[in-house]
Amino acid sequence: MFRGSIPPLITPFRQGRIDEEALRRLVERVIQGGSHGVSVGGTTGEPGTQTLEERKRVIRLAVEAAAGRVPVLAGTGSLRLEETLELTRYAREVGAAGAMVIVPYYVKPNQEGLYRYFAEVARAVPDFPLVLYNIPGRSGVEIAPKTVARLRRDFPNIIGLKHSSKDLEYVSHLLQEAGRDFLVFCGLESLTLPMMSLGAVGAIAATANWLPKEVALLCERALAGDYGGAREVHYYLLEANEAIFWDTNPIPLKTVLSWMGLCEKEWRLPLAPTTPEVEERLRRMAERYGLLGGEA
Repeated sequence: MFRGSIPPLITPFRQGRIDEEALRRLVERVIQGGSHGVSVGGTTGEPGTQTLEERKRVIRLAVEAAAGRVPVLAGTGSLRLEETLELTRYAREVGAAGAMVIVPYYVKPNQEGLYRYFAEVARAVPDFPLVLYNIPGRSGVEIAPKTVARLRRDFPNIIGLKHSSKDLEYVSHLLQEAGRDFLVFCGLESLTLPMMSLGAVGAIAATANWLPKEVALLCERALAGDYGGAREVHYYLLEANEAIFWDTNPIPLKTVLSWMGLCEKEWRLPLAPTTPEVEERLRRMAERYGLLGGEA
């Protein structure tokens, strides 16, 4: 079910509220661009500044907009286990194809704590696919490959992991421990091709908010074993992939999307607009990719 490019969508805001029409347009745009799935509620979607009801609304809207054409992977993780369980059960109820659950942040749990946390989630929804979300730069701790392997052995509905780190060695150890058929997704845009060459099955890459066709093409070529063709797309996307991180994600992303007329240039505190210098770099990048001329 989960393969290829699954764009992690922004959550568009207008005057402090979720812009539902803009979210529907974004879902439609990435599907029309050839994306193989849609993800909401991940880091790019700013879930930490949303209420539980807002997060639920975003999941429902994405499922409704996708209308069964591609699977929806709902970000449901939270620091509090009770919230994670509530959101994950809700995602299953409204028709998401699976849930992506982040390593709990701020508290820096040990590996046994991580095992028990994800075990509780897996037990709560035994018939619902779960993708773990390893992002040590945000959560402050990494889930070890051996812990992932233990979880996979004990809970068949834990089917994969999104890896958002420059540590490529981790991917090799993870696939060695958890099995080569475990579904690994790249979460660090510029490493999509390297991770897929090691056995990852796709990318949950924010760049696909800008360039869904190209990210989907890279994944398709890599999955088909056309690494020469995938390499060409990799280098084409290199600056766009790097631009995502010229400021904190999703600030650059929303800045350019607002120029494209796809959302308002709006975040929730503590996120704030970037500097004029970064804006100028982003504008030059967007012009080079044709994002501001209606071609994208």
